[in-house]
Amino acid sequence: MKQLPRAALCVLPAMLLCSPSVPAQSYPIKPVRVIVVYPPGGSNDLAARIVFPKLSEVMGQQFVIENRGGAAGSLGASLVAKSPPDGYTVMVHSASHLANAFLYKNLSYDTLKDFIGVTTLIRQVGVLVVHPSMPVKSIGQLISLAKKRPGEILYGSAGGGSGGHLMMAQLISMAALNMVHVPYRGGGPSITATIAGEAQALITIIGPVSAHIHAKRVRPLGVTSAARVKQLAQVPAIAEAVPGYEFTAWVASFVPAGTPKAIVDQLNAGLKKVLSDPAVSERLSGLTADPQYATPEEFARRLQSDYARYERLTAMTGAKVN
Repeated sequence: MKQLPRAALCVLPAMLLCSPSVPAQSYPIKPVRVIVVYPPGGSNDLAARIVFPKLSEVMGQQFVIENRGGAAGSLGASLVAKSPPDGYTVMVHSASHLANAFLYKNLSYDTLKDFIGVTTLIRQVGVLVVHPSMPVKSIGQLISLAKKRPGEILYGSAGGGSGGHLMMAQLISMAALNMVHVPYRGGGPSITATIAGEAQALITIIGPVSAHIHAKRVRPLGVTSAARVKQLAQVPAIAEAVPGYEFTAWVASFVPAGTPKAIVDQLNAGLKKVLSDPAVSERLSGLTADPQYATPEEFARRLQSDYARYERLTAMTGAKVN
C-alpha cells in the first residue's frame, strides 16, 4: 500500500477540523455570546446570570452575557436572528417573544421560523393581588363583586399585551367578567399603582410583588399555575375557583434557525445538567423562578401551543404597539 506524503499527513488534521461533523463534536471551541434581550436586573437577566456561568463550567468554555434591551425584547431578537447559525450566539427571551409577533406590526424576523428553542430555563407564575380596601378575600368573591359591578373594577398591567394583561384577560374571558384595563409603563409602576389604590387588581409575576404581599400592602387571591406554588403555599390556584384556568410564562434559550441539531442537542444537554444542579435550583427558586427543563422537541410543541394562545388573547384584547 502506497504511503501518503509527509505533507499530506500534516494537512489531514486541518481537513478534519473543517469537516461538517467535527464542529459539533468539539463545540464550543471559543466563547459564546448570550444575548439577554432585556436590560440588567429583570427576571431574564437574573436567570441568565445564574444559569450561564454554571454552563461555562459544564461545557468548558465561556458563555458571555450581553444585554441588548429595547422594544420588549424585539431589538435583541432581531440581532440574534441575523447572527450566524453556528452555536456561538444564544438568546435569552421570555414568553413575550411570542406576544411580540402580534403586538408589533413590523418585526424584522419571523418569531417561529427564525429561531430554534433550545430549552425553557425557568417557569414564571403570576399572582392575582388586590388592594387591601377591596372587600374580597378569594377569587370567587372577586368574580361575584365584578359581576355586581360591571365596568367598575380597574385592573392594572405592565402594558397592553404584557404577560399580566393577558393572564387577566384569560381569567376575564373564562369567568365572563367586565373589568377595565389600565396599562402602565412597566411592572414596577403597575405594582405601585395597585398599592396606592389607583388600580384595584393586578396579575403580576410573583417575584416583584412578593415583599408587598408579606407586608400586606396587597392581598393575594390566587396564583396562575394549575396548582399551588411553594413560595405562596397558602394562596390557592385560580383554577380552584375557575376550573381549567392556567397561565404560566417562561424564560428560555434560543439559537438562530439553521444551527446544527448536534449543537442544539449539546446546548440542551449542558443546560439540563445546570438546571438540575441543586445550588442553581435553590438560587432560582429564591427568585420565585422554578427551574424548567424541556427537550428541544418538547419546547417546540410548547412554542406552537403558546403562540396560538397569545394570538387568541391579543386579538381578544386588541392590544397593539405599532
